[in-house]
Amino acid sequence: MKLVSYKTEDREHLGVFIKGHIYNLNSCDKLIPDNMNEFLSGGEELMERAKKVNEQIKSGKQEAKEEVFYEVLAPVPHPSSCRDGYAFRQHVASARKNRRVEMIPEFDQYPIFYFTNHNAIQGVGDIECMPDHFEKLDFELEAAIVIGKKGKNIPAAEADSYIAGYMIMNDLSARTLQMEEMLLNLGPAKGKDFSTVIGPWLVTPDELEEFRTSPKEGHTGNAYDLSMKCWVNGIEVSSGSMADMDWTFAEIIERCSYGVDILPGDVIGSGTVGTGCFLELNGTGLLKDPNYKPQWLKSGDIVEMEITGLGRLTNTIRKADTDWSILKLKKNK
Repeated sequence: MKLVSYKTEDREHLGVFIKGHIYNLNSCDKLIPDNMNEFLSGGEELMERAKKVNEQIKSGKQEAKEEVFYEVLAPVPHPSSCRDGYAFRQHVASARKNRRVEMIPEFDQYPIFYFTNHNAIQGVGDIECMPDHFEKLDFELEAAIVIGKKGKNIPAAEADSYIAGYMIMNDLSARTLQMEEMLLNLGPAKGKDFSTVIGPWLVTPDELEEFRTSPKEGHTGNAYDLSMKCWVNGIEVSSGSMADMDWTFAEIIERCSYGVDILPGDVIGSGTVGTGCFLELNGTGLLKDPNYKPQWLKSGDIVEMEITGLGRLTNTIRKADTDWSILKLKKNK
């Protein structure tokens, strides 16, 4: 089942995406709330009701009105929190090699994550960025999960049952801001908190069963062999697979839930797939060729991300009509 959040006349709704069309769930079953947050809070009972409606529409057993005039939103427009992990060893190793530092051994000991701004979640469409964001503006190709039920101290062996669904994530990054602030060993903060893109819909785990594969040796949890790609202005710049995740989402959930509640509507990203950002690609290019020309996102660029089974997420980068800069506020330069 593909769950989608959308808006008509400034009101948010919850629907299912079937063969290119959106159908409102609440109009088919009044017990299903008409927004994603309330729906996820209802847990497995509401999820099963939605799956039943989805199957009835697909089979033609239930007539449903197709939405015509709507705006697609992020699948979870108002997450209760947003964390981002660091699951792909290839990306971490390549980025460190490009900086001429050794691979950090702690990567293989435990999964880590950081909190980003859950109020800056966006879906398909235009992404407005400030002037300072364009100082080395970058995409990051990731997958993400949404938590479907409350839990605490969850063992990895049980953690996959807490996943409501999967999405594409683009963790947009302003690298100059990020690198400057992280010199103080805190962050990332302003380099990341302006936009995290998820979408185009939330795909329930049952739809991905055919892609199930074994996790990396010594790891626990479901793994999926899903191709991951990114294009900028129609040119492919990144390619990988979710099967390359070293830490599984189950193991990341185990870490996230230690001593605290995870909640329905929490979003957790995988971290960047290998080759999944310009920072890594530029570093590798310069390491091989000193004359390599680095690339960063510019206003007007179209970023398209696709993950097998999860759809295609498309955004256009726009520059805000302002010259306001926090980089210019630095003191004692």
